[in-house]
Amino acid sequence: MIILGIDPGTASVGYALLKGDGRIKPELLSAGLLDVRSRENAQRMAEIHRALERIIKQWRPDRLSVEKLFFAKNTKTALAVSEGRGVILLTASLAGLTVYEYTPLEIKCAVSGDGRADKLQIQKMIRFIFPQYAGNARDDVFDAIAAALTCYFSANNNR
Repeated sequence: MIILGIDPGTASVGYALLKGDGRIKPELLSAGLLDVRSRENAQRMAEIHRALERIIKQWRPDRLSVEKLFFAKNTKTALAVSEGRGVILLTASLAGLTVYEYTPLEIKCAVSGDGRADKLQIQKMIRFIFPQYAGNARDDVFDAIAAALTCYFSANNNR
C-alpha cells in the first residue's frame, strides 16, 4: 500500500509518500513541496493540479490522506486554502484514489499520542519514526508526512 499525504495550502503544498503493509514499519518513499510558483490564483490552482497529477502518475498511490481545514482567525486565508484543497480533492478523485480526511487533532493524536501536541513534538516524532529524515524540512512537509502516517496507522488499526 502506498499512501500520499498532503498538507493543503496555496503557495506551499507539502506532500509525502509512505509505503507499508502493516506488518513492518512504514517506509518514507518521498517528501517535499509541490512546485507552485505563480502569483495569480487561477494559475496557482492549475499548478497544484499538474504537480499532484505528476506525483500520482509516478508513484501510483492507493490512498490520499489530507488534513481537514480548521481556521478560527483568518477567513481570507481559510478561503484561499479551501480552493487549493478543492483542487487536491478533485485531482485525487479523477485519479481514482480513495481519500481520507483527518482533523488536526486526529493527526496530532495519531502521530504523537497527544491531540494538543505542538509542531516541534510532531517533528520530533516523525524524525524518530524516520531517522533518515533529519533534514530541515518545512512545516508543510512534516504536516504531509503526519497526514500520511495517520492514514497508515488508521488503516492498520482497522484490520
